[in-house]
Amino acid sequence: MPQDLTVIGIMSGTSLDGLDICCVQLCHVNNSYTYKVLATETFTFPVEWKKRLEAAYHQDINDLAEIDKDYGKFIGKLVNLFILKNKLKGKVELIGSHGQTIFHEPDKGITVQIGAGPEIAEATGINVINDFRIRDVELGGQGAPLVPIGDRLLFGAYASCLNLGGIANISYEQGDKRIAFDICPANLPLNKIVKEKFDISFDRNGEIAQSGTVIQDLLNALNDLSYYSQDPPKSLGYEWLDREFYPVIKNFSDKPVANVLRTVIEHESTQISKILNARQLSNCLVTGGGALNTFFVEQIQQKTTTEIIIPDLQLIEFKEALIFAFLAYLHVNQQVNTLASVTGAKNDSIGGKLHLAFTDE
Repeated sequence: MPQDLTVIGIMSGTSLDGLDICCVQLCHVNNSYTYKVLATETFTFPVEWKKRLEAAYHQDINDLAEIDKDYGKFIGKLVNLFILKNKLKGKVELIGSHGQTIFHEPDKGITVQIGAGPEIAEATGINVINDFRIRDVELGGQGAPLVPIGDRLLFGAYASCLNLGGIANISYEQGDKRIAFDICPANLPLNKIVKEKFDISFDRNGEIAQSGTVIQDLLNALNDLSYYSQDPPKSLGYEWLDREFYPVIKNFSDKPVANVLRTVIEHESTQISKILNARQLSNCLVTGGGALNTFFVEQIQQKTTTEIIIPDLQLIEFKEALIFAFLAYLHVNQQVNTLASVTGAKNDSIGGKLHLAFTDE
């Protein structure tokens, strides 16, 4: 039977808005799992680290190895600060770290998340599990999404779970299988556009987008992208956005920015609602930064009969970090934490690599 543990989960998503850290007590009682959040915090990336992470996609293998180690040390320092601030010293038994995705092309057998586990373990003196995606990719899977096992075992009261991070992904039960996949981009293009045009991090509440009007030709071009006609399992990464999505946006660079933003939200809300309606899902728990974009959420709700549920701010912001703590918890308890029904792998697996504190294992 799985042992109870106090675990720190660490997540930084594609939108690079910061490092989310969540400390949670995880228990197994009466054949079900429960959690109690002890502390949470988001550490905004310093400008130099945001630049390094953005540039990592273009680095050669030697530079990437250096960034991997440096980022691991940086994560370790923030974890120590988090533990000190929240009086958790001596209480945390395990760390689960997602790392920062730099490359994700599972069809080529490639997925790379930086933030070296040995460096985090050495800095904190706590055992670390990271590299959760690699085993699944080796088994022929997408290596993503990983959160659905947590959706099933911790948030099974909801008919579906939608994460509006840099990319929008969904998970739900279909028969006896959990199905999950990336639907479309979410915050990544929205943030990129306002950063380039206005030098701001995001469009608060979708106010700029709301002031615009839909560009029908742009909307049609985005909706016609071939990814949307593919069956799951499927996942998205920077590579697809650079190759398929952003060139379409660039064709309309002469249009008012508010209209482009409005059209991107129309496109994304259309793709999301299409999935909700096709699966006839009664409700949907929505988390991630996009859940705070009221205009975006309103556009989804207007297009679907599925009840959109926005939880408290802590769950919105830290659900993924919480679940990476849970993935680490499942790993050390030798329980499956990656579902083949979600990723398309040959079989379910126990993903992640264990790094013992003060060793290079």
